[in-house]
Amino acid sequence: MEHIVIIGNGISGVTAARHIRKNSDKEITVISAETDYFFSRTALMYVYMGHMKFEHTQPYEPWFWKKNRINLKKGFVSKVHSKLNEIEFSDGEKLSYDKLIIATGSKPNKFGWPGQDLKGVLGMYHKQDLENLEKYAANNSICKRAVIVGGGLIGIELAEMLHSRKIPVTFLVREQSFWNGVLPKEESAIINKEITDNGIDLRLGVNLQEIKSDENGNVKSVIIAETGEEIKCNVVGLTAGVSPNIDFLKDSDLEIGRGVKVNRFLETNTPNIYAIGDCAEQHESIEQRRPIEAVWYTGRMMGETVAQTICGNKIAYKPGHWFNSAKFFDIEYQTYGWVWAQPKENEARFYWEHESGKKCIHINYDKNTNQFIGINTFGIRMRHDFFNRVLNKKQTIEYVLEHLADANFNPEFYKLHETEIVAKFNKEHHTNIQLKKKSWARIFST
Repeated sequence: MEHIVIIGNGISGVTAARHIRKNSDKEITVISAETDYFFSRTALMYVYMGHMKFEHTQPYEPWFWKKNRINLKKGFVSKVHSKLNEIEFSDGEKLSYDKLIIATGSKPNKFGWPGQDLKGVLGMYHKQDLENLEKYAANNSICKRAVIVGGGLIGIELAEMLHSRKIPVTFLVREQSFWNGVLPKEESAIINKEITDNGIDLRLGVNLQEIKSDENGNVKSVIIAETGEEIKCNVVGLTAGVSPNIDFLKDSDLEIGRGVKVNRFLETNTPNIYAIGDCAEQHESIEQRRPIEAVWYTGRMMGETVAQTICGNKIAYKPGHWFNSAKFFDIEYQTYGWVWAQPKENEARFYWEHESGKKCIHINYDKNTNQFIGINTFGIRMRHDFFNRVLNKKQTIEYVLEHLADANFNPEFYKLHETEIVAKFNKEHHTNIQLKKKSWARIFST
């Protein structure tokens, strides 16, 4: 019987295992050095904040794996011997495979800062990070202040987590405005205000110089590079992005860039070895997507895709239109299509912001054809299916504005804001777009 070995039990690896089992009787082994069972990484923050227990982050009961004949093995893979079709563990044990799927995910970036390995320095990606938080930042008696380094999505999640336990937080962001490499200046400004409104000490345009130690090897303080200021703290969260977790492959035959290089079928340069999820790097970007995407839903889609190929139905990975979502304290964020930090030469923008400063939409469109390119929404939930359909049919911005009621996820939203949004566009562009009433037939039609 063909043996499929999967290194990594995150969303990519587990999805691959489930779909291989659905479509075959192959032997399947899933290996993890982190936890016995698959869990949702995105739920870790809610465990720390007291909204759930860790066992609630596990979508499947322990009996699920045995029932579905998916073997789980705890261990750290140190080498891949592709010519022998086997992997080697850190304790010297070896395991043979017929096909190997590498789904080892990401690891937090470290940039060689002095003190970056002290006790109390942590990321927010693994279960062990959650355990370290409970050890070093259980409450504001143990942790008098935390410093977070890096202005991405993980950083703001960690800030919210610590804030929920009333631990003072200083947030060091090297950019001049939060996440302004991704978001336009308007949305970035909204996040800046939301962070400071929640009592976070936000420092923009600064870099970490070093983390200082006390006599016991614990974090004592950080030094800001630009000013030399010393900030006393007990915990430092390193959230300056992630990178593929592939150090164990450096001496293998696999082609490596930042991640494991794969083609559209998620195949590596070595027969019978595939890579999926955060650790996989496309040889050529898919349309305007990045070669590496550390996103939950793309990891799941890669798992489904590679399972089909391994089960004899070879298909290419097609992630479709870009979308993503996140939460900045109390402000929900969604994006569909492309809204760059800076518009391209052929692009124009329409921006509407609610008087509260906590809701906005930002639409990107082709200034020559008016074709809709993408939208950011803050504080307003929109329907994924609506924008997927609009992007597929290459509709115009006028069409999107006319049908905002259909895009609205919350029934109360259109009564409050849609008329105002359309009126602002009409005034700015001297048009007379008429808002159409919500049509459930249009919403659920395909």
